Amino acid sequence: MGEPLRVGVVGAGAWGTALAKLLAERGHEVALWAYEPHVVEAVRRRRVNPYLEGVTLPGELVVTGDLAGAVSGKDVVVSVSPSQFVRDVMQQAAPHLDADALVVSASKGIELHTLKRMDQVLVEVLPAAVMERFCVLSGPSFAREVAEGAPTAVVVASRDEEAARRVQRAFQTPSFRVYTNRDVVGVELGGALKNVMALAAGIAAGLGYGHNTMAALITRGLAEMTRLGVAMGADAATFSGLAGVGDLVLTCTGGLSRNRTVGLRLGRGERLADILRDMQAVAEGVKTAEAVPELARRHGVEMPIAEQVYLIVHEDKPAAQALRDLMLREPKPEEWS
Repeated sequence: MGEPLRVGVVGAGAWGTALAKLLAERGHEVALWAYEPHVVEAVRRRRVNPYLEGVTLPGELVVTGDLAGAVSGKDVVVSVSPSQFVRDVMQQAAPHLDADALVVSASKGIELHTLKRMDQVLVEVLPAAVMERFCVLSGPSFAREVAEGAPTAVVVASRDEEAARRVQRAFQTPSFRVYTNRDVVGVELGGALKNVMALAAGIAAGLGYGHNTMAALITRGLAEMTRLGVAMGADAATFSGLAGVGDLVLTCTGGLSRNRTVGLRLGRGERLADILRDMQAVAEGVKTAEAVPELARRHGVEMPIAEQVYLIVHEDKPAAQALRDLMLREPKPEEWS
């Protein structure tokens, strides 16, 4: 399964911590960078990250607050910061990357003020040679279940097929199966857009609706994701795979989904500010829901579910009225293009 590598994981939220644990147990030499000093202290003292309570981290896993030290001299650097902070964090990391480092993005979101995917953000802050072999990792993978060793399948995409295969070998374990793909745009968008649909699914559940409504949201949400993806240069088939429908089903139905949880509470009538104040971790869909309607307008794509999610989350539209407006739209054929 390949030689041990030196790996730096940038971002010690639940997902970054789960990946760092996986890679350390895989036999790699792993350094996990945490922005918060209390996270560094907690891992060093208790071998537990507060963002992933109940999961004991291996003693071989090094945690540090030194970003330069975490990425310098590393064969692989995994970028896992929240999407709105990726630009700033990786800009600081860039001068310390080895010339032949392989950068893997595992953040799922759209940068709000630019409407750019993570690959588009990183191409502006990382060396061109590094970006030639850039990879993105996505798919249906709750951090806690990965950390606990539940069988999981994900996809790694790169325009450089050998780079994708290197990441595949580096991450593959008996419980973590990695497929390769060349569609960076589709894999990036699948991971970001599904969070908006998970908000919608949570809202529907919060309103008290059941399986019929959930099936409709997932199916038509996938149609919206695919339309926008194709308009932005993605392969439609990608949305039928792990980064598309796989991650969509997981986040729309799974109790561990932060975005579904936010939607659930919104559907029950709670205020967004109160919900976010209670949450320790980031729900990427909240910011992505702001970006997606504008992306859709720019590309001439109709995304009625995403539009209503934006109105509920950011314009305080009553959830019941939003659902009614969706259902009473002009009848039309079922189309995916």
